[in-house]
Amino acid sequence: MHEDFERCVRAVQAKDARFDGWFYTAVLTTKIYCLPSCPVVPPKPRNMSFYPSAAAAQQAGFRACKRCRPDASPGSPLWNERADLVARAMRLIADGVVDTDGVQGLADRLGYSVRQVQRQVFAEVGAGPLALARAQRAQTARTLIETTTLPMAELALAAGFGSIRAFNDTVREVFALSPTELRQRAKGKPSATAGAIPLRLPYRKPLCPDNLFGHLVATGVPGVEEWRDGAYRRTLRLPHGHGVVALRPGDSAAGYIACRLTLTDLRDLPTATSRCRRLLDLDADPVAVDDQLATDPLLAPLVAAAPGRRVPRTVDGAEFAVRAVLGQQVSTAAARTHAARLVVAHGEPVDDPEGGLTHLFPSPDALASLDPETLAMPRSRRRTLLALVEALTDGLDLGVGSDWAGTRAALTALPGFGPWTVESIAMRALGDPDAFLPTDLGIKYAAETLGLGGQAAVVARSEAWRPWRAYATQHLWATGDHAINRMPAA
Repeated sequence: MHEDFERCVRAVQAKDARFDGWFYTAVLTTKIYCLPSCPVVPPKPRNMSFYPSAAAAQQAGFRACKRCRPDASPGSPLWNERADLVARAMRLIADGVVDTDGVQGLADRLGYSVRQVQRQVFAEVGAGPLALARAQRAQTARTLIETTTLPMAELALAAGFGSIRAFNDTVREVFALSPTELRQRAKGKPSATAGAIPLRLPYRKPLCPDNLFGHLVATGVPGVEEWRDGAYRRTLRLPHGHGVVALRPGDSAAGYIACRLTLTDLRDLPTATSRCRRLLDLDADPVAVDDQLATDPLLAPLVAAAPGRRVPRTVDGAEFAVRAVLGQQVSTAAARTHAARLVVAHGEPVDDPEGGLTHLFPSPDALASLDPETLAMPRSRRRTLLALVEALTDGLDLGVGSDWAGTRAALTALPGFGPWTVESIAMRALGDPDAFLPTDLGIKYAAETLGLGGQAAVVARSEAWRPWRAYATQHLWATGDHAINRMPAA
């Protein structure tokens, strides 16, 4: 979009927050870059230039605006709507792969050469993987500076910088303030606990929290997830340790989700933040989704009643796949019971002084030693679960950088994996916005209620919903009286 000058100018002059994260406005006279919705008086069009990413604007010599904080905007929805090389790379960079494994590790995960990855990412985003990771480190540093009392030397290492000099230089270059000045300008007092980080996770309005939090809580695994004091809480397995997150739906007018992260290693902050955003689908473009779905006269009333529905996703693709198999042909309560037993037997214990969380969900390696005779489920489902665990330990990738088509084919080849299981994983773990479950009981109920016809008719009608059939699924499920469609009681 950044190449459409007139359209970008109109968005900036209208201060249209829907385009925050789609592009960034650089002001040639002040050398500052902003969000389209920046509250300051828009510059003259002749003084505007547009970039596809904050990293590209920074690389061109522009500093982040102190008013609109463009480095902390919602991410571009393009990276979660597509499965091509650049989109997969952007998701992996946000997940911290460059910081942990370098550009070579990123290329290895994608199955391309370093040169190919760098060339294609730069061509579309205006910055290479290292520059994108550097911009992310700068935002992590700002968050830690403003919300913790960590000494700057420790904070620099936690944010991923190799030296205090690189940390100081980057902060000054990006924000035009020293780290100390940033801390002095911060509103409110920093957290007294270095490992507890309060964040605001911005999103594009509107947002309907009902199915997001209702689904997560209704299907939550005891010990791993809970609803406490009006917040959804869960444990996180992260590259350098583990964490606990509390996500609280805020005032819809505020435009953000309140997030509180407690981490054993602060280097995991950007990864944890990225996974929480993905869990709640906060980088979606709800206006584009709703506009398309509302063209169907049967879906239009559902969209009007609950605009901004998101797809509840997951923080761990392997975890969700195991839970999907446990939930085959059983009730939600039974699936939770099976998962809770696995957690107690094979999960890693954690401490949670603020609540009732007790374990990380078992990793595939931990489940590799699973005795199938201990599973209280039919033999066929035991075989399916063991085949999945073996595939995961052999390298089946269900993470943010996976290839959607290839992963679907790999899952379909496993015993006991039918369309419902494969599409559930595609929707919740892979993040495919067009995943669809026509055989799901909730979809069948909705089809009967709305007069959509049988399964073949629903599939045919769903062609008009592409590429947003996962979002259409959320609206169809809302026709049923189920806890997954309702906000939990506070």
